[in-house]
Parts: sequence; structure tokens; C-alpha cells
Amino acid sequence: MTEAAKDATIAINMHSTIAAIPAAEWDACACPEAADGGRPIDPFTTHRFLKALEDSGSVGPGTGWEPRYLTAVMDGQTIACAPLYAKGHSQGEYIFDHNWAHAWERAGGRYYPKLQIAVPFTPATGRRFLTRPGYESEGVSALIQGAIQVAADNDLSSVHVTFCTEAEAIIGEKIGLLRRRTQQYHWQNRGYESFEAFLADLSSRKRKAIRKERARAQDFGGRIHRLTGDAIQPGHWDAFWTFYQDTGARKWGRPYLTRAFFDIAQNTLRDDILLVMAERGGEWIAGAMNMIGRDTLFGRYWGCTEDHPCLHFELCYYQAMDYAIERGMSRVEAGAQGEHKLSRGYLPAMTHSLHWIADPGFAEAVARFVAAEAKAVDEDIEVLTGYGPFRKDRLEDHE
Repeated sequence: MTEAAKDATIAINMHSTIAAIPAAEWDACACPEAADGGRPIDPFTTHRFLKALEDSGSVGPGTGWEPRYLTAVMDGQTIACAPLYAKGHSQGEYIFDHNWAHAWERAGGRYYPKLQIAVPFTPATGRRFLTRPGYESEGVSALIQGAIQVAADNDLSSVHVTFCTEAEAIIGEKIGLLRRRTQQYHWQNRGYESFEAFLADLSSRKRKAIRKERARAQDFGGRIHRLTGDAIQPGHWDAFWTFYQDTGARKWGRPYLTRAFFDIAQNTLRDDILLVMAERGGEWIAGAMNMIGRDTLFGRYWGCTEDHPCLHFELCYYQAMDYAIERGMSRVEAGAQGEHKLSRGYLPAMTHSLHWIADPGFAEAVARFVAAEAKAVDEDIEVLTGYGPFRKDRLEDHE
């Protein structure tokens, strides 16, 4: 960047629809690595994914996720942007602040609406302050200050940045935001040439247990299909919608995504998606949906119409690991929570968020909470990693 550019004024703009921001401008900040037609590192912050959420009615009026996208513009060029939402609740975030909301409201305050910089319904780590290459420092600072200014101008309680990168968390903490640490489970590919090579890293007992589990899962009387790109057909979404509704109703009360999202996904996102589907007797009976990043496979949704032993583990975890190994991908992120993932090779990994609280007294109380929580999370990760399935002589490679 030139000295003249450093002195230029940065304007922060807010948009109620992502359609107001040209896709090329957004993606130049969100996924510049994909300008040559390759895969984005993070498929969730692309213009097409966020637009699919909005166009399908999965976010917007009545959902509690009201789009307020931010752009930072300098000399007529968008140098940074952020997926900002006005939130009327704390659902679909996976880094929970319900207790903060209850405490503040018991004290007579109004916690909602709040501002959330996040990808809705998506507990996957990625950049939240999306900057054009060369404008990282100016862009991140401008977006943080812009979001806080919007909150202050509208007398809102707080700003939250969830599942940001560690680098962003460090920058935000230096600026004065509260940094929160949580954890989820990731599988790391240590350069395995095959699933058997991965199993060789495990203790004998765990290795036998996984082989037995996979054999039992694959004995459901049908076939497992991996589908991506043009192999995905509209009929697959009819089946998957049934799976998704069942799981969503049991976990969240109502599914976050609308049926229209999957129709749009067929048209604009199918190259970013891996469906792992189980077929028996010519009928689809179970399926898992993954999003494909440049180096990471992100597990998202699962559901079934028939219960078969261990089929969930096969479709969601082992097939994802197979896919990542075959394509030389470094990691599988299997979503939020789930200590059952530990015995299957998914080890605890730190996740990060940032928080700005308007009220100084309440901010101080939250700061004490996140400091104590961070210590507990560090201890949990150390203990849980030790309980993982890896041989002791290989465990240090996974720490």
C-alpha cells in the first residue's frame, strides 16, 4: 500500500441485502484465493452462500437474523466486508451467551437486539473480517470500529464475532474486545495415504473398535454414495430435506434452513457440497451434507428415515475422513459439540470469539467469566486429548 493510500479516508457502509454488494467485490475480500476459479478456503463466507441464505428466507424478516452487511470503502474500492446481522435471539450461534442475556435482563437491561458478525447456523472457524489482500490491518480495524459505532448509535447491548480465526481474536483483543475461547472436535490428516494408515496411529483396542463399527455400519443392506457437483440431482434434495427436518425438529425445535435453500444450493452451491447418502432398496434412507473448502471438509447436517447401527458414524465421520484422505485435505471439522467424536479420531481444538459489551459494569463481569472459562477450556482440551484413541507414541503429533 502506498503512503497516499494509508492517509485515505475509509467509509463504512451498511447494507440490508447482500445483493446490494457486487459478488466480485465481496469475493475479492472473502476469497481472493479463488479468483483463478479454484476453491475458496472458506465456502461459508462466499457471496453465493450468504446470498442463498438470504434468498431462501433462512435469514431475514421473522428469523431473528436480520442482515446488516458491512463494507469498508477506500478511494472507491471495497477493501473489506463483514457478514453482520442484527440478532433478536441467541439461536443458531453455537457459542452460547444465553446466560449473559438472562443476567442482563434480570438486571433490567435489554440484551436483544444485538449485533453478530458470523455465518448463520455455522459453527466453523473462518475469517469474519474479510479483507482484500494488502488491506488487512486497515480493513479489520475499520470493520470492528464500524460495528461498535453502529451498536452505540442504536443503543444496542453488544457486538459478537463468533468462530473467528485466532489471528483475528488476537487483533480484536488488542483493540479492546473481550476474547472468548471454546472448543470443538476436528480430525487432522497427518499425511495419511489411506484410512488404514490412519488406523495404524491408533491404539490396538481403538483400531479394532473402529473396524468393527465400520463393518457393522456398512452391513445395513444397501449402498453408500458420495455425490458432489453435477452428480447431485434435485431428487437428492427431496430426500435430504426429509432427513434435515427430522434432525432439526429434534435438535432445535424447527430447522434453521428453509426448503428453498436446498433448491438454491442445487443451482449455485452444488460444486461446494458433498452429500454422503445411504440407499437401500432403491430408497434414500440417510444422508450427511458437507461443505468443501480448499483444504478442509466441513460436516454440516445429518438425518435418516431408518435407524441402522453405527450408520451415523459412517456417513458423518468415516466417509468424510476417507474423502479428505483421497484428496489430500488437511482437516475435517465435524461441527459443534459431541464427545463421542473423540474415540473416532476427532480431537478437541480451540475456537475463538470476540465480544464488545456496551455497559462497562456488565463488560467487567463478562470479562471475569471468560477468563475463568478459558482456563477450564484449556484444562479440558489437555485432558480430552489424552483420552483420544491415538497411541501414546503418536499422540504428541496431534497436540
